[in-house]
Amino acid sequence: MSFSTLPSHLAAGIDHHAPVLDVVVPVYNEEIDLEPCVRRLHAYLRSHFPYRFRITIADNASTDATADVARRLTRELPGVTAVHLPEKGRGRALKHAWTHSDAAVLAYLDVDLSTDLGALLPLVAPLISGHSDLAIGSRLARGSRVVRGAKREFISRSYNLILRGTLAARFTDAQCGFKAIRSDVAARLLPMVEDTGWFFDTEMLVLAERAGLRIHEVPVDWVDDPDSRVDIVSTALADLRGIVRLLRGFGSGRLPLAALREQLGRNPLPVPGVPAGLTGQLLRFAAVGAASTLAYLLLYALLRIGAGPQWANLIALLITAIANTAANRRLTFGVRGTGGAWRHQFQGLLVFAVGLTLTSGSLTLLTTVTDDPAQHLELAVLVAANLLATAVRFLLLRAWVFRRTGSRP
Repeated sequence: MSFSTLPSHLAAGIDHHAPVLDVVVPVYNEEIDLEPCVRRLHAYLRSHFPYRFRITIADNASTDATADVARRLTRELPGVTAVHLPEKGRGRALKHAWTHSDAAVLAYLDVDLSTDLGALLPLVAPLISGHSDLAIGSRLARGSRVVRGAKREFISRSYNLILRGTLAARFTDAQCGFKAIRSDVAARLLPMVEDTGWFFDTEMLVLAERAGLRIHEVPVDWVDDPDSRVDIVSTALADLRGIVRLLRGFGSGRLPLAALREQLGRNPLPVPGVPAGLTGQLLRFAAVGAASTLAYLLLYALLRIGAGPQWANLIALLITAIANTAANRRLTFGVRGTGGAWRHQFQGLLVFAVGLTLTSGSLTLLTTVTDDPAQHLELAVLVAANLLATAVRFLLLRAWVFRRTGSRP
């Protein structure tokens, strides 16, 4: 097939003599496995892949005969090229090969070919069509078939649970060596990826997800390579360090995800009559509000033991208001970094004054009706007043405090 079958945004500006797909095989001291892998991959692509392709052997600092095997394969097999990097690191090899490729879609797979090649076309098809931005093979998705030991299964699932708990990742398998990315996406995303080792995949996927890119997952058939040379302990420690680095980057606002989202991200589908981003903001605000209300009621009940209702209300509401503004700043309205934090807190306290007026006024009204109201009645009145105050708070936060950052990056 020719480039005429590609979407216009992929075909435009691409050399029509360039391949549609560039499959990178990163290797380090793989003189034994490299040749059978490349020959099998080449035969499969020639027989089953309907577009022009290239296979790139990315040798990262091998010290055995891997480079010699790679050079021989480039002479014997059309469409096979090789690059040699003087420094070790799978992420470094992938980043170099992808950055210098002229193909429309970039992919990679591990030299052991643990993943069945039948998943390759389903992996890249959504990228060729323009439907998705990245694609990953998943050993944990429904429909996948995996043969591996209990130890590696436990490690893989534990790692993905850690990613979900710390980085709120929604993809199911970060470590499967079977991934693809559109070249236009790679050109903007890869400069933000800092890791040069095994954490490269995870960092790329987390940044892509945070930027609103669409990640397509393909269930794969996967058979564990018993001769794998990955150092599990050192790799796990490096992954944990990478997670901490990303958390710091997100917290400080150092990563320009908003700009990347604006360039490449997929905005939510428009809903007639509903401002963009409003639905997501309401859901996040409601979650923060529910947590704040529970904290407020707990503090009020504790403070009420030794203080009057007005003082207990004031202190509990002030503490939760400060925490609420900080949480909504980050989670609901997507403001990162410390810039403007003090101004936002000051404006939040003014919004707090509105809530204080509503809740204090409700208590005053209650005491005019009955001199000694029961505590459960006080709490019921405060819940109702807080619901009204919460609605007013959201409107003021969206329209005034965070009006310039109304969408989440």
